[in-house]
Amino acid sequence: MSLFSPETMDAALRLGSAVAIGGLVGLDRGYRQKPAGFRTHALVALGASLMTFTGLELAPSDPGASTRVLQGVIAGVGFLGGGVILRDAQDQRVKGLTTAASIWIVAGLGMACGAGHWRTGLLASGFTLVVLVLGRRIEQILSAPLNGRIVVEEPG
Repeated sequence: MSLFSPETMDAALRLGSAVAIGGLVGLDRGYRQKPAGFRTHALVALGASLMTFTGLELAPSDPGASTRVLQGVIAGVGFLGGGVILRDAQDQRVKGLTTAASIWIVAGLGMACGAGHWRTGLLASGFTLVVLVLGRRIEQILSAPLNGRIVVEEPG
């Protein structure tokens, strides 16, 4: 396989799109100063893409093998996501769930790219960024009526 063969270009597209898509999601997390940023998200997407691509290439006639590779990626990423979830000792609030979810989703984006479905990965990354960028604002708008105070006074 030469450096510029169609097979190499296909691999570069699959892996490169995973890095770009994962990196975009990671930029948002890094901008918000969350525990996992650009590098982590780009590497998770790249790793998921590489393992998916390799699994499909090594066992093209065994769909069960490909499915096991995908299951392994998902299980492994669960451990990474679990590492960013913390409980605050002061107020007992759980923190890091959104970052854990973003790590999980970039693994899925990477798997889509690795399977050659980079357009689907790009589309899903757009939805992911909409949720990450606009999600807090949407939550604030929807919960504003619920955050008001109700004062009940006794007559008299």
